[in-house]
Amino acid sequence: MLPSLAAWSGRASSSSVLLNLRGCPRPPSSPALLVVPSRGRKSRHDPPAQSKAGRINRPPPVDPAELLVIRHRKERHHQIFVALRSEFAHEVWKQRNNEFLKILKEKEEEEHRQLMAWNDAENKRLQAKREERLLQEEIAERERRLLAAEHLAASKNEFMKEREKEVLQLQEEAKYFITLENLDERIEECLDNLKNYNFAIDKEGRVAKRSVLP
Repeated sequence: MLPSLAAWSGRASSSSVLLNLRGCPRPPSSPALLVVPSRGRKSRHDPPAQSKAGRINRPPPVDPAELLVIRHRKERHHQIFVALRSEFAHEVWKQRNNEFLKILKEKEEEEHRQLMAWNDAENKRLQAKREERLLQEEIAERERRLLAAEHLAASKNEFMKEREKEVLQLQEEAKYFITLENLDERIEECLDNLKNYNFAIDKEGRVAKRSVLP
């Protein structure tokens, strides 16, 4: 029996095709095998038919509003379909990997416990560091206030000393003040010790000329 031959694709001619099969024995009644090819489509290089030579392919008219609604509904349908497919795939994956999910959950819980323990230890460390810093700040504030108080006390002491010195100087100068009690005595003293302030001096500050008192 002869081997089967695949049908030709593409455009085949209507005439018969004679094939010489190499290595296959020919039947004694016919020198060649008559094969009727199947009908195919035109290739891109074939000319168009005469009935369609002048035809212009115009698409049917489309309402823009209707086209917008259809596109919106299509996008919405695609989003819903993708979400449902993802949800169903996730459910199937969960059912198939239940044991794996248990192990993963235990691992996540263990990791969560470790992280919480590390968080508590870190909080304690930071709290101790914060308390130490606040203590150092409090000590520094106390020292600053003590120094400020000492400086204020020294300033007050210096001010009191200056005031005492001024009072002593004023008391010393008060001996030469003219009052009602010593007015006559001061007048007699001035009359007894006359001084002439009417004089001229030179460039060196020496008295150059003095007038005579009457």
